[in-house]
Amino acid sequence: MANVLNVTDATFKDEVLGAGLPVLVDFWAPWCGPCKMVGPIVETLAAENEGKILVAKLNVDDNKNVATEYGIRGIPTLAFFKDGQEVKRIVGAQGKPQLQKVIDEIIG
Repeated sequence: MANVLNVTDATFKDEVLGAGLPVLVDFWAPWCGPCKMVGPIVETLAAENEGKILVAKLNVDDNKNVATEYGIRGIPTLAFFKDGQEVKRIVGAQGKPQLQKVIDEIIG
């Protein structure tokens, strides 16, 4: 998990919205089964796309402000941010090929 940032309500603005690279944020919770399936995929994508995209995880139970601000209603939600704006959102578990395709589109 060395390539994955753990962001919070307090750090989200600086680490995600202020990032110099596109950011994939995994909105998750420890009790969420599908989140546990997506977690290792997200970590692999972070390592394979290092230098092209940042990957962050935000625990929605511990960080309700950001989750509420972005209308996170189902988890896992994978939101892609570029230049401080959300540009794409995927709700539900996805496989690595589908997620890599979205990353490739965003880093273009």
